[in-house]
Amino acid sequence: MTASKSWAPSAGGQTTMFSKILIANRGEIACRVIKTARKMGIKTVAVYSDADKDALHVEMADEAVHIGPPPAAQSYLIAEKIIEACKATGAEAVHPGYGFLSERASFPKALAEHGIVFIGPNPHAIEAMGDKIESKKAAAAAKVSTVPGHLGVIEDGVQAAIIADEIGYPVMIKASAGGGGKGMRIAYSRAEVQDGFDRAKSEAKSSFGDDRVFVEKFIVDPRHIEIQVLGDKHGNVLYLGERECSIQRRNQKVVEEAPSPLLDAETRRKMGEQAVALAKAVGYDSAGTVEFVAGQDKSFYFLEMNTRLQVEHPVTELVTGIDLVEQMIRVAAGEPLAFTQDDITLTGWAVESRIYAEDPYRSFLPSIGRLVRYRPPVEGKFGDITVRNDTGVYEGGEISLYYDPMIAKLVTHAPTRAAAIEAQADALDAFAIDGIGHNIPFLSALMAHPRWQKGALSTGFIAEEYPDGFHARAPEGELTHQLAAVAAVIDHVQNARKRQISGQMMGTPVTFDKRRVVHLGGTHALVSVTCEIKEADGAYKVQVFDADGARGHAHVLTSDWKPGAPVWLGTIDANPSALQVRPLPNGVALAFRGVATEARVFTVREAELAALMPEKKAAGGGKELLCPMPGLVVSIAVEPGQDVKAGEALAVVEAMKMENVLRAERDGVVKAVHAKPGDSLAVDAVILEFA
Repeated sequence: MTASKSWAPSAGGQTTMFSKILIANRGEIACRVIKTARKMGIKTVAVYSDADKDALHVEMADEAVHIGPPPAAQSYLIAEKIIEACKATGAEAVHPGYGFLSERASFPKALAEHGIVFIGPNPHAIEAMGDKIESKKAAAAAKVSTVPGHLGVIEDGVQAAIIADEIGYPVMIKASAGGGGKGMRIAYSRAEVQDGFDRAKSEAKSSFGDDRVFVEKFIVDPRHIEIQVLGDKHGNVLYLGERECSIQRRNQKVVEEAPSPLLDAETRRKMGEQAVALAKAVGYDSAGTVEFVAGQDKSFYFLEMNTRLQVEHPVTELVTGIDLVEQMIRVAAGEPLAFTQDDITLTGWAVESRIYAEDPYRSFLPSIGRLVRYRPPVEGKFGDITVRNDTGVYEGGEISLYYDPMIAKLVTHAPTRAAAIEAQADALDAFAIDGIGHNIPFLSALMAHPRWQKGALSTGFIAEEYPDGFHARAPEGELTHQLAAVAAVIDHVQNARKRQISGQMMGTPVTFDKRRVVHLGGTHALVSVTCEIKEADGAYKVQVFDADGARGHAHVLTSDWKPGAPVWLGTIDANPSALQVRPLPNGVALAFRGVATEARVFTVREAELAALMPEKKAAGGGKELLCPMPGLVVSIAVEPGQDVKAGEALAVVEAMKMENVLRAERDGVVKAVHAKPGDSLAVDAVILEFA
């Protein structure tokens, strides 16, 4: 049936492009596909659940079809609903994005039965390489070096522990149908294997509808490097360079870059050719990614193949100049690739930061709610710097607990790695989000980290560099004076506006005291300086004095910042700067390059009085187990009257497709349980009480 469709290759090799496609996904990837389809003159159809009825991808598409309630298992994961949407709208092809149905061979088969084209690889390739267990078997048969492990399906935690003992610790337990860090656990002991096996199976079932998991050796101090491949339906397969994805947290990629700072040209060629050989062996015919775990000595082992578009594909697009979504659509329409391996060149460097709805100050726990403010940096090309922001949200929209917590992917491209990192740091500082917790402060600090800047990476980077969790750095050295100067200027601008609004002393020459005492670190200052402000030639000249009266540096600031703006854009001593600004009583909270501080700004007399005010102490508790994030209760492991030991599991809460085990911090006795499986809890809701 599909062979007679107008987009199939004719005898002369001619093809006809689709006129309308459906995107079987949501969020930023749906918006991303719509942008390319528009560029190609193709109309688009969005699908949406109840939770996504006001989503950005629904607004952007030419048409939209409702497919069910919020849980993905009742909407986005039901192939029959996607097919019905295609029939109702006349969509000729489906782009699956990533996640959801993108790596299920049954989906393209079902589409083909109804004469609908799948914009992705053929079902055979998905079956051979999309399944983590089967892909390792295929790689082993092709004599590709693989990580030691057990390739068969594991029945229970006892068998998993026996296998792990044989392989040697640490081991990784991974969902066969998994991806995105879901259904994945690292275990360093037999006990951790049994607990991790149960959690991985449960997450795999919830996220992918497939609870099979396998066990493999976890390589210590590894790097995660992947090769982008692209094939057509005429036997051509190419590799488009590599991406390094070693900056990960809980097995979830956080920052990616292309190319990798580890590889040389020869290693890149070897990895690329091996990836192409593997893809050709299964007749691969779309965009896909072959992932490798690499040692610091540039040795590498096949890890898995993702038979879909990757989240981090923008960095490859920026260094190669190739639109991967466009190529997927053209390949699906039967067109041969219009370039050869010799045409592929890597130009410059690209860095991508994944901006998540999670609180870095609370162990990166998920955050949901309304985006009260969403102001990304300006996109475009600025000299030799490119800034790109792929997103599926908008100011005033909701971040739901039902789906992945990604807000946006911020990407920068520059001639060198150092310049791309600097551009990324600037863009992050200019990215304003309010209303929910987000990881921009962490990403901003990461860009300034010396080890990251050197490219000395491993998948353990975050755990090694932030063993006690993330805490914003306090300002030091000259930056202390610069931030104090910004706070003083902000206060000066606000006071000038207040006088204009109130009509205070209008028409009467009045001299106001331009001196301000700035406490950095709160009302009771960790650092206290005095700033004297003078305006001249459209700039603010700020003389900073330390607490002992010693003269510090004079700083010149320029900015057209207006009260209420969440980002202070300007120059500090002729250096372009972007600072996050949040109002506080008697001051502002400032964040810059991973440094954060509360700046309280006083007149000289106010500072004298503030020093006399007692410092408030936070109230303490400790006899309740509070829900650390909004989520659904999966299970309660204890009951009233039960003795518990420190470290013992008390409850499991699921948020944004991740299960979080809540454990006892100390020995105690359960007094009462206030939640039950299936309950939807708000942050800080009481789950249980201790006696």
